[in-house]
Order: sequence, then C-alpha cells, then structure tokens
Amino acid sequence: MKTYVPAEQKDVWRDHADELDMSLSEFVRTMVQAGRREFTPDESAGGEEPASEPSDPGGRDLETRVHAVLESGPRSWDELVEAVVGDVEDELEATLDDLQARDRVRYSGRDGGYVLTDE
Repeated sequence: MKTYVPAEQKDVWRDHADELDMSLSEFVRTMVQAGRREFTPDESAGGEEPASEPSDPGGRDLETRVHAVLESGPRSWDELVEAVVGDVEDELEATLDDLQARDRVRYSGRDGGYVLTDE
C-alpha cells in the first residue's frame, strides 16, 4: 500500500516515530491498527468493510503527490523533482528498515550492498 501526505504531516509523523524508536512505516501501521480497534462495520452492510477503491494504474499517484507539493505555493522544476524523489528515497529507507528489523534483508559490506537473508 502506498499513501502520500503533505511533507509537513510526514515530518510530524517521522518525529513522533523517532520519539517512539520506530521506523516511519512501523509507526503508520501501528497507528492505523490502533484506530481500527474502534472501528465497527455497519451492521446493515452485512458486517463487512466496504471495498477499497481500486489502485490507479493510470499513474495518478504522481499527480496527487505533485498536487500536494504545489498546495503550499509555486515550485521550480528542481524543487518538484526533489520532492518526488525524496518521497521515493524515504519509502525505500523505511522499507529497508522494516525488512532488516524482520531479518529478511541485511547490509553486507563484503557483498557490496543489501542482500536477502537465508530464511
């Protein structure tokens, strides 16, 4: 699952995650699960959660990210590229942190980078 939030919101979440000694992805998962504890499906809908919207194969995720960046004012081409690439770098870092915490990936200087662990 991917989600995009304004940079200011992401900074707040990252700071809170750091205070709790958690990765950003672990923090978001934990907060979503905590919120779901209070969720009770509508009985009239047969007790099932509503279906999720299908993913956007047309690539509107990038459009959403660009829109979010531009909401705070004009940005140059370089600023837009930095904002979009920065999101990908942050997601990669969070994913690698999570994979390493679950012992599915490790960094190996001998092998020259990240490698899968034997499971």
